[in-house]
Amino acid sequence: MTRSVESRFIAIISAALVIVVAPLFSLFLALSSQQASESQHERIQVLIGANAQALSKPLWDLDIESIRQITEQLVGEGAIRVVQVTDTIGKFDVTESNLRDSSEDLEKMSRPIVYRAPDSIQRIGTITIHYDRVGLFSALNRMEITLISIFAVAILVVFAAAIVGNRLMVIRPLLRLTAAVEATRRLGSRHHVDWRSKDEMGRLAKSFNEMQIQLDREERELKRAHQQTTEIYNLTPAMLFSLDADGMIWAVSDYWLLATGYSRRHVLGRPFVDLIVPEDRPVYLDRRSEADGGNASHGVTVRFQCADDRIIDVLIMETLLKSASAELPTSLSVMTDVTELKQSEIRNHHQAITDHLTGLLNRQGFEVALDEKIAEADESKTDVACLFIDLDRFKSINDTLGHAAGDRVLCEFVERVSPLVTAEDCASRLGGDEFALLITGKDAKARASQICMQVVAAFDAPFELDSASVRLSASIGLAVYPEHAESAAELLQRSDMAMYARKRDGKNGASIYDEAILDRTRQRAEIEADIEAALANSWFEAHFQPIVDTRTRSTMGFEALMRLRHPRKGLQSPAAIVSVAEETGSIDRIGNEILEDALESLAKVCRIPGMERCYVAVNFSPLQFEHSLPTRIAAHAARFGLSPSQVVIEITEAVLMHDNPEIRTILDQLHSFGCRIALDDFGTGYSSLSYLSRFPVDIVKIDQSFVKSLGTDAVEIKQKNRMLMEGITAISHKMNCIVVAEGVETEEQFTQLRAIGVDCAQGYLFSKPMAVPDLITNLNTTANLLESRIA
Repeated sequence: MTRSVESRFIAIISAALVIVVAPLFSLFLALSSQQASESQHERIQVLIGANAQALSKPLWDLDIESIRQITEQLVGEGAIRVVQVTDTIGKFDVTESNLRDSSEDLEKMSRPIVYRAPDSIQRIGTITIHYDRVGLFSALNRMEITLISIFAVAILVVFAAAIVGNRLMVIRPLLRLTAAVEATRRLGSRHHVDWRSKDEMGRLAKSFNEMQIQLDREERELKRAHQQTTEIYNLTPAMLFSLDADGMIWAVSDYWLLATGYSRRHVLGRPFVDLIVPEDRPVYLDRRSEADGGNASHGVTVRFQCADDRIIDVLIMETLLKSASAELPTSLSVMTDVTELKQSEIRNHHQAITDHLTGLLNRQGFEVALDEKIAEADESKTDVACLFIDLDRFKSINDTLGHAAGDRVLCEFVERVSPLVTAEDCASRLGGDEFALLITGKDAKARASQICMQVVAAFDAPFELDSASVRLSASIGLAVYPEHAESAAELLQRSDMAMYARKRDGKNGASIYDEAILDRTRQRAEIEADIEAALANSWFEAHFQPIVDTRTRSTMGFEALMRLRHPRKGLQSPAAIVSVAEETGSIDRIGNEILEDALESLAKVCRIPGMERCYVAVNFSPLQFEHSLPTRIAAHAARFGLSPSQVVIEITEAVLMHDNPEIRTILDQLHSFGCRIALDDFGTGYSSLSYLSRFPVDIVKIDQSFVKSLGTDAVEIKQKNRMLMEGITAISHKMNCIVVAEGVETEEQFTQLRAIGVDCAQGYLFSKPMAVPDLITNLNTTANLLESRIA
């Protein structure tokens, strides 16, 4: 109560300050800012007008030195940041700037520059000035700021005085009154308020003390009257109790006290319904409405709370009576303990809906609980948040350490998560390593987001097993009813979709469901269907992009790039297809199709004059490196009449990162067979240099991010990246590797790469990736033109 009164008092004062002072202060700032802005605008107009005249003669004579002197003088003015002078034909542009930050808020003013010739007036250019925008506080002078500060201090002093006065004169006596009431409630004795004053608080304390004295007297009289009535219960070996018309305990038997553990003085005069578990109180209160109107006896089964906090199930048979001395009805009841029978029923039901390992609800129990929580949320107009949790890499524990170790990890995970949920929430093991949490209440979404972070943090500590210490992580999906779903099944489904979205984004974290996830799921399903259809109908094809010699500009080889030619959607980009294929495992089959198509296409290209020794570089996923790969490549090369040196195995750092001995063996076999190994995107990995010495690399492909920097206006970045490429080229040449630059788009980039010493280049400057039939047509046309020129 103290907090409520004081907070409302503060709220009233604060509202008054906001309603009265804040608008006046805002109006003052706005007027001051407007006046300063108008003054600055007029000054800039005068300056730009005078300098436009001063610039006419130098601009007509193209006197750059004089123009720069005038613009430098203008930039020296206090508010002016940028001055730009241009001529009318766009050939002349002088800009002076003292910008400190490119994000400064500036205003702009322009004025034409005219030259008055003897026979005419000509517009010869434009002067543009960018100057600071006047802010709300920048327009204040020192005196105004001082006055505002004094005014603010005065308001704070008055505000503090009001709060102190309220606390001394109102809150303090209320606290004493509250303490007396609370002591009376907890201790049972009548406490008085020690407060003497002649104001309203003093009269309230006096009235309260008189009321306590009167209640104490009446309570003693009531106890004496009840003592005579309750003696008849003491000889009966049953749990007997009697209620008055208001449901208060009139009397209880000694056996009732012995079975429940209460003392008589603590239950007499107390509402019997208070001794019943809160969830069962509505059932008890409706007991008489369900009874037969002609029968004065009725029964009900509820849960009863004993004095030692034990909960027992009791059958209460109640008979209504008429008092001989008064017209108010009372009741006589017999209470029988049926706990054992009830617990037997509960155990059977519990076993049907509980996970035997963790003690949480199983999927069947969770679905029932989910329906109940959503029904409750509909009644209370609150939310239900569902967290779908999947343990990352859990399968490896069962595979390497056994299922018993996996079970211990699951149990320890439940121990870490259980303190995060309340009694109103719900936790379930849906199966395997999948769990679900239901978070309810008004702040369900906020609490669920916090629990997501806590669940992720629960995996910071490793799981200690008998023979090993393992680390795991969790992918969590969060969906909220009714924001994200309209039913229980939809809520569980969409939290599951959000969890899988988290797994695709890198695992170890949480994702909240949104429509984009549904769209991505649909798109992913569509892409999966397209991949399967493409594999079944041979829609995948290899497009070739030329790789040219930087010295002769002749084509040395091609990179084979995967494309999907859909009969209805047309040519599809590979980015989304590759990511989905790697997750589903179909990248291996796609890679094999592209490999075969690329080698067959290279055989066709090699029949063109001048293309006989060209090679093709094929990208390989880590999943493609199986023992049969060298044999398969050798068979394809022999079938199409290609030499092994014309086949380049292009790999990324992901293939080499874990130094898998099986992959190393396959690469060595391919290299000994005669195939060349190309390391793609070189320079972006943290350990790329070490790969040159540890693996049989023949070609180093510099990542296109370095090449793009050669055309940037940032001189420092350009110089640093050029030095890096020079170093990569020098090291690669020392190790007898050919250097290829990717992403070449301009002649400037090509010229610099040639100067650096790069051997080959690839990019849109020479050609975009082309379908092989189109490429062959272009190459044949070029060969025919060359032959005609020679002839």
